[in-house]
Amino acid sequence: MPDLSPRTADTTRLHLRGELLTPLCEGGLWWPDRSTLIVSDLHFEKGSAFARRGQLLPPYDTAATLTVVEHLVATLKPVTIISLGDSFHDGGAEARLSDKDTARIRALTRAHDWIWVEGNHDPDPPEALGGRTARILNVGPLVFRHEPTGEVGEVSGHLHPVMRLSGPHRTLRRRCFVSDGCRLVMPAMGAFTGGLNVLDPAFSSAFPGGGMMVFAMGGDRVVPVRRDKLVPDRRRVSTGVWRYDGSAVQRRQRVERKGPEDGKSDPDR
Repeated sequence: MPDLSPRTADTTRLHLRGELLTPLCEGGLWWPDRSTLIVSDLHFEKGSAFARRGQLLPPYDTAATLTVVEHLVATLKPVTIISLGDSFHDGGAEARLSDKDTARIRALTRAHDWIWVEGNHDPDPPEALGGRTARILNVGPLVFRHEPTGEVGEVSGHLHPVMRLSGPHRTLRRRCFVSDGCRLVMPAMGAFTGGLNVLDPAFSSAFPGGGMMVFAMGGDRVVPVRRDKLVPDRRRVSTGVWRYDGSAVQRRQRVERKGPEDGKSDPDR
């Protein structure tokens, strides 16, 4: 099994424009000085969106993603929660929410200062679910937006970063945080979201000065990964359209060959 770089401390912390941020193994980002939890690319109701087009994914992604958010909220007790765009998979997601999931979202927005940052999938987040909206959010020295621009102090999502390591016996592919100390791209938290390898050229514009550092999500911690250990995906696929081959056999063979997340294009950017 490939080795991750050893931890320098029990908890990985990132510095961004003088602010100390804690990346979480669930995919959230904790800003303790502001009592703020940041999550990104929840993509509520992605499963039902594909089901409407005949691609029958299990309809449990919203509930599973909400469980992760609720766990972080119960643990950290944030005052503010920033959802960094593409919180909903499309404009009809609100109508497809179950009554139970709708109540769970409203409970979160009532209990916290919840801010929906606009994404490319949800430029108009549903007003009926509570919270407030922002196209771009400036808080102290940091700026929160969905799509990265390379601005200093920027925290963004959209790219769904994943890293890949290849060892003699197996391949390891994990969602990850990416930072160069001046800007940061968060992983997607949505249960059905795919990922884009951090070696893809798309990350060059997000980190114009180079010096990109990768922090992989593990089972109980986030760990730094040496850049020279990263490898690209075996084959490049289009990152703009979700590819569905319609064959359970081919999908199973791909998973067995590459690992549970390898080979996925990212349908959500």
